[in-house]
Amino acid sequence: MPYITKYQSPLGEITLSSDGESLSAVCFKDGKDYGRYIAEGQERDLPIFDETIEWLDIYFRGKNPNWIPKYSRDDITPFRQEIIEELLRIPYGGVVTYQDIAFAIAKKRGIKKMSTQAVGGAVGWNPICIIIPCHRVVGSNGSLTGYGGGIYNKIKLLELEGIDMSKYSIPTKGSAL
Repeated sequence: MPYITKYQSPLGEITLSSDGESLSAVCFKDGKDYGRYIAEGQERDLPIFDETIEWLDIYFRGKNPNWIPKYSRDDITPFRQEIIEELLRIPYGGVVTYQDIAFAIAKKRGIKKMSTQAVGGAVGWNPICIIIPCHRVVGSNGSLTGYGGGIYNKIKLLELEGIDMSKYSIPTKGSAL
């Protein structure tokens, strides 16, 4: 059974989940990924929760934390790990496109191209929102495509990081919210 705790952010409640030693999920209560990554668990105070809450407190004060809390998932495939590494390279206050990540992975692998759809699937899998910054990934046309925590929260996170949102748009088709 996982352990959980709640964090009250300026954007609403966030649930943290852990195996007891490592972080396994960080999800907005109202986000579409909540039920996917947060299971019923026993509420408990854990050092990993204290560390993650400290990280989130620094982040929501508009500052860049200089570490990443320890995380662990049984479902991190080698491809997902490559994507996580690319996400963690995106600087605070910066954005990249899915295509940028696909180019970086292709170059690293020494291949001509990588599917942006595959990259999108791996970015969308990320259960450790905010900390592994998938909110910093946008469509090549400036579209604020999907975010498991919700488009509203994606916008607020990017604004918190000082990003000029006038360059970006919310998709009118598909499941953006």
